[in-house]
Amino acid sequence: MFASRRPLVFAHRGGSKIGPENTLLALTRGMAAGADGFECDVRLAADGVPVLIHDATLDRTTGASGLVSAHTSAALAAVDATCRFQPPDASWAVSSPEGLPTLAAVLARLPGARVIVELKDDDPRLADAVADVVRGAGAAGRVCAGSFHQTVLDRLRAVAPAMTTSASRREAQWTLARSWVRWPLAMSPPYRAFQVPERAGRLHVVTPAFVRRAHRERAAVQVWTVDAPEDVRRLLAMGVDGVISDRPDWAVPARDAFVEGRSV
Repeated sequence: MFASRRPLVFAHRGGSKIGPENTLLALTRGMAAGADGFECDVRLAADGVPVLIHDATLDRTTGASGLVSAHTSAALAAVDATCRFQPPDASWAVSSPEGLPTLAAVLARLPGARVIVELKDDDPRLADAVADVVRGAGAAGRVCAGSFHQTVLDRLRAVAPAMTTSASRREAQWTLARSWVRWPLAMSPPYRAFQVPERAGRLHVVTPAFVRRAHRERAAVQVWTVDAPEDVRRLLAMGVDGVISDRPDWAVPARDAFVEGRSV
């Protein structure tokens, strides 16, 4: 499902500027805005269940506090994960609170969506749990799993070889280095995508050379976090395969206009 003739738009954390990040409300809003899929973050609850949340603690995005890993998935479902959200205008206001959803619930609720799952814990048990959930949902064909942590990705690739994965930070760094020296040799890497920022501090990651190198490795380039329509158009003109946006309601029309203009 990640192969596409047109660039894809993914709602970042469900579209974190139009809904409370990593909640079912945000995910459904992002898909309703026309996104082809969404990106979400997962961590392990105390009972070993993968739940959606970016931070290791509850403090920034919920009305509770403390470590995510100290609470069961049932307890996390009961916290208010919407109270910190500040809508850009009244049309995106939240009418009722929601808790942290499990990955299994998200895959069941949105069965047609492409999903990028970012594994946030540096714990091989998270890889095992995510693999089990994705297999149980029959969703291996529409999920791409990524992580900054090499050990977690290595574990996931070992226990779920049929799942698509994206490059780790280390793998992306090596690919960037190969793009600098115009590495001539063919590669057969274990990943099929890069989810990367255009810049990392002073380092310019996404360049035409990097995109060409990634494509030579048969991997897609999906850039985060891209909200401004002019940035969407500029990156698509560079040849990237998708953008990951907090404002899919802006990014989707920009993508559509780009595709229409290219076809004229």
